Amino acid sequence: MFELLALNAVILLVLVLIQWAISVKINDVSFIDAFWGAGMGILALASWLHVPGGPGALATLIMGMTAAWGFRLGIHLFRRWQREGEDKRYKLILKKAREQGHFARAALTKVWLMQAVLLFAVSSPAQVGILASGAPAPIPPLAWAGFALWSVGVFFEWVGDWQLARFRADPANHGKVLDTGLWRYTRHPNYFGDFAAWWGIWLACAAAGWEYAAATVIGPLFLSFTLTRWSGVTLLEKGMDKSKGDKYADYKRRTSAFFPLPPRN
Repeated sequence: MFELLALNAVILLVLVLIQWAISVKINDVSFIDAFWGAGMGILALASWLHVPGGPGALATLIMGMTAAWGFRLGIHLFRRWQREGEDKRYKLILKKAREQGHFARAALTKVWLMQAVLLFAVSSPAQVGILASGAPAPIPPLAWAGFALWSVGVFFEWVGDWQLARFRADPANHGKVLDTGLWRYTRHPNYFGDFAAWWGIWLACAAAGWEYAAATVIGPLFLSFTLTRWSGVTLLEKGMDKSKGDKYADYKRRTSAFFPLPPRN
């Protein structure tokens, strides 16, 4: 398995270097967000294609879960980048490097390679679960439990993104805060969706063997930390506090930050 994981790492590195060269040419790395999801889908598909002896039913289930999640997110974020242009986060990260003429080096080390390592680690339950599931055996109940949790996550992420896109497309909502639909129960249904989807994939990996789950639990743990404490909820809400003011403060008082709960009075 280690050799096949190493092959996946090589595939990822090649894809990252190609995209880094493109980002240097266009002077913008922001489309890396689209590759975050799509790259995980690609690694899952690559793992499925070289399962020793051919993929079993569990391998196909995990691959399908990961690919559906990853490619949908990749397309969604790529379209957003095409529509909105360079992300201000990456502008800030690379501002000094641009001024000093070191954009290419900083883009590679601070953005592309760093995210490649995190992408590989977060998607490790999918890769390992697929590679460990070559036997032609029925899908265990634990994997179906993982699929159920993944389905909840996908529902929250896909519907939440759709509701937000509709809200932003209506000029009458300019300056307002979306507090209907799934956004009535959690301030971040899309982030909660990511969380549930990847813990679901991890449970499916555990169905292949708890030793594989133990070896890859760092993936969903790190993703959970990222979504709730690092670049997800925390970073986004700092910007929302500044741009929406009292309206967002009131929304925060009424609405759960992450896990879906009935709104407070």
